[in-house]
Amino acid sequence: MSEDHRTLLRAMFDAAIDAAHPSVCLPAFLETIAPPKGRTIVVGAGKAAASMAAAVEKHWPHPIEGLVVTRYEHGAPTSEIEVIEASHPVPDAAGRAAAGRILAKVQGLTENDLVLALISGGGSALMALPADGVSLEEKQAVNKALLKSGATISEMNCVRKHLSAIKGGRLARAAAPAKVVALMISDVPNDDLSVIASGPTVPDPTTREDALAVIAKYKIDAPAAVLAHLATPDCETPKPGDAIFDRVENILIATPQGSLDAAAAVASRAGFTPLILGDLEGESRDVALVHAGIARQIARHSQPIAPPVAIISGGETTVTVRGKGRGGRDAEFLLALTLALEGFGGVSAIACDTDGIDGSEDNAGAIMTADSFARAAAQGVDLKALFANNDAYTAFEKLGDLVVTGPTRTNVNDFRVILVPKPAR
Repeated sequence: MSEDHRTLLRAMFDAAIDAAHPSVCLPAFLETIAPPKGRTIVVGAGKAAASMAAAVEKHWPHPIEGLVVTRYEHGAPTSEIEVIEASHPVPDAAGRAAAGRILAKVQGLTENDLVLALISGGGSALMALPADGVSLEEKQAVNKALLKSGATISEMNCVRKHLSAIKGGRLARAAAPAKVVALMISDVPNDDLSVIASGPTVPDPTTREDALAVIAKYKIDAPAAVLAHLATPDCETPKPGDAIFDRVENILIATPQGSLDAAAAVASRAGFTPLILGDLEGESRDVALVHAGIARQIARHSQPIAPPVAIISGGETTVTVRGKGRGGRDAEFLLALTLALEGFGGVSAIACDTDGIDGSEDNAGAIMTADSFARAAAQGVDLKALFANNDAYTAFEKLGDLVVTGPTRTNVNDFRVILVPKPAR
């Protein structure tokens, strides 16, 4: 692969991030919100919460106060809105304390007040306030098991909502009768508002029976207190049609599709026809096999489109962890793709998480070059053994192909591009 292709892959990833950064996408939506007669309380949670708070401070010309919680090292400088950092993807005591303070800040308000909620991906784990009768440690245990189980984000958040005192619409319930406007950055398939950060301001269509079904489906060894809580009607969340949502407005300000479109524009300018597959779910290694099949069909038969083509997709895949290696779902996808293609057709690719952190590692993801498979063989890097051990991080670290950005302070989930060049004569 030429360095031009490596540069193009990274330029497409950068464009995807820029399109979803709060400094770019948030200001125009603030202009549509009428200032209240009373107070403006800003609360929020997610990997983009701090950068969203900074954008609000810069562009909201009225008095504000508030608190947001974001992931460790994802903070941003603010003066009026306090920023707390906490653990993700497994919640910790800092997140629990921050969630308690957020809930307290929106209580006791009047209909003249405005709650501006800044919601982005990661907020579910960061704003962890267990329901009465459930300890943080018990919630951590369930969360860890779900993360390793292969459960989808929708399934995980269904359980999280029913174990929470703040998610699943409960933040909106606490804020009533104040006006609530939630500005949301989507990191979930189909932009389901009730799933983004477990929908703290959104009616919850799922039930406690659904949560119990997820636990049973993935054979989660849930603590007795968790099962006892889910067995009672008290754990049920506010549902669609509840009057508490009459003064709640949930607004999407950035979506995965917007970032895919931004990347597609970069590809077009470079002479590659974009083929956007959209938001995808499933096991990372299975999704990689589908992408490899599409790349081969394009390269060999010019179907469904003639090369040069940039295959672009997003969404959130999962990894059922069986080994003891390092890596996230994006590196896992890319290693599976490398093994499936074995350098076929000069194909190159990138797979990264738009928050800058792939799983719990220090990389956003990695790049696969046309010669990755050959280079690994030449260096004695056993890609198949590393793949079997869920050790994709080590594979790309040895090849020098990790993508390290640091926290991007936004999050529209996975980002993948496969470049299929025109065949050499």
